[in-house]
Amino acid sequence: MLLFYIDSGGTLVRLRESTDNGVTLGGAVTAATASGAVTWLAGAVKSSGDALVAWSVGAAVSVARRASGVWGAPSAWPGTAASITGLACLYRLDWNFVIAGTDSLAQAFAWSTLFGDGYSKPAGTWATQNEITRASSGSSVTFRAPFVMYGDVYRLTFVEKYTGAAAYARPYHAYAPASADFAFNLWREAIPFNLTSDFGQAMCVDATSGFWLSTPSGVWQASLATTTLDVTADVLECRTTDGPFAGTCRILLRNDDGRYSVAPSPLRIGAELRVGLGYSTASGPLASDGPWFWIEGIEYRTGLGEGSVVITARNAWGLLDAWRARRSYAWAAGTTSIYTILAGLFARVGLEFAAISSSADIASLKPAFAINPGESALAAVRRLLSLVPDVIYLEGQFANLVNPLATDAAVAGYGATYPLLASRYGSRAAQENRAQVFGATTFSEAFDWPSVDLAYDRVVAVSDRNLTTQAQTDARAATLLREALMQSRADEVTVPVNCGLQLYDVISVTDAGAGLVAAKRRVRGIEMRYSTGERAAYEQRLTLEEV
Repeated sequence: MLLFYIDSGGTLVRLRESTDNGVTLGGAVTAATASGAVTWLAGAVKSSGDALVAWSVGAAVSVARRASGVWGAPSAWPGTAASITGLACLYRLDWNFVIAGTDSLAQAFAWSTLFGDGYSKPAGTWATQNEITRASSGSSVTFRAPFVMYGDVYRLTFVEKYTGAAAYARPYHAYAPASADFAFNLWREAIPFNLTSDFGQAMCVDATSGFWLSTPSGVWQASLATTTLDVTADVLECRTTDGPFAGTCRILLRNDDGRYSVAPSPLRIGAELRVGLGYSTASGPLASDGPWFWIEGIEYRTGLGEGSVVITARNAWGLLDAWRARRSYAWAAGTTSIYTILAGLFARVGLEFAAISSSADIASLKPAFAINPGESALAAVRRLLSLVPDVIYLEGQFANLVNPLATDAAVAGYGATYPLLASRYGSRAAQENRAQVFGATTFSEAFDWPSVDLAYDRVVAVSDRNLTTQAQTDARAATLLREALMQSRADEVTVPVNCGLQLYDVISVTDAGAGLVAAKRRVRGIEMRYSTGERAAYEQRLTLEEV
């Protein structure tokens, strides 16, 4: 254990070290001499015993590193600030920092950065700072006293201090998705903690006793163990839907003996709900880890010989729909890719983001983009995806990016390998069959000539100054017509449950009555119905479009 402190003169950074968890402390050692009075101090240590201490003097931050028992010369943080209101440091792969303060425009900020140790950056070099949160000048809001740790995931606390009417100093807590590196700066939206504290909360995690928060006046503890409730045997009905930007679940449980009316219970608003689809096999009942939902409503029904519980839930699109921008967010043209902005938005609601396949534009196109206060993350995601051909399907805690191509292979054959229980097939005129795209200095036009011949021309015109090359405007025009073509098909088939089927998968359909032989279709919607009642069922209804 390392105890860093500032001597009574205010400029010597001192260290006392313990090898018995703080029972005894060694003699004081000078780690560094600051250029002036130190205001904030942070430190971290590696398992090897190498250590780093950081301090602020006015608006400047410096660090000194101990390697092989020897403290090196101080190194200055190259960032600029008008004031520093807190420092936090954690070692994991690199020396990871959170810095709070104000900038030259008097805006309050909390930034993440890192001092390299050979993982994300070369040893001894600084990364650029990334914004975690910000408050405009004149808002009477500042951020201070951050703390950062890694246990199960990266976790962060900081204090939001408001000095206007009804003043407060309130700790906030945020965490990163499980697979995110610190350098990615991906954080779930910070939530307030019911406490008044100018200096925030320290955190630690123990595999046995769980997660701990502490201040000089209080300690809080929470278990990291997951409490689960298996309701499989009591499910009377279950219906799930999955489609572009929406997904729901409705479950009816038996509760004739009040088994779900006894508190406390994991059955609560906000709880995670997992629906595992499967089959009865020669090896017994087997199920896959299927869709994830979050409970939005619970209804208890009693009387007239009935005792049941109805659970309604939404999938992760509901999490994005519920998130509202607390302030404006803006990305200047040419700075941030659509992929990176999307990853940040999904992280805001605690979700991982990964690419199964992707278009070139989603990484290369860096548009001027803004999210206004009060706008939902779902609305922002929809606007971003309208700029590219890519789509997103949800799988557990992951949002998976896919670029659907006409050449995609079928993953299942219905009417041949798998039976068709019912079907209907329809087509309609494409809503657009001529696309005009105006870029910053380029213009592109694309035609669906067979549709033009049949239904006259139906023009969609887009003006987007983020498009700066001919290739970009050509790609946008092609995407607009391809989406219109895909949605001109309106097929629907009812089939036995396929627990491996995903949204946007390609299937083949063979149906002699409709003249179809291995006709490729893309899955645009999945509705699953399970019922044990008089109309017992276990089936999926698939909405299909052109590939």
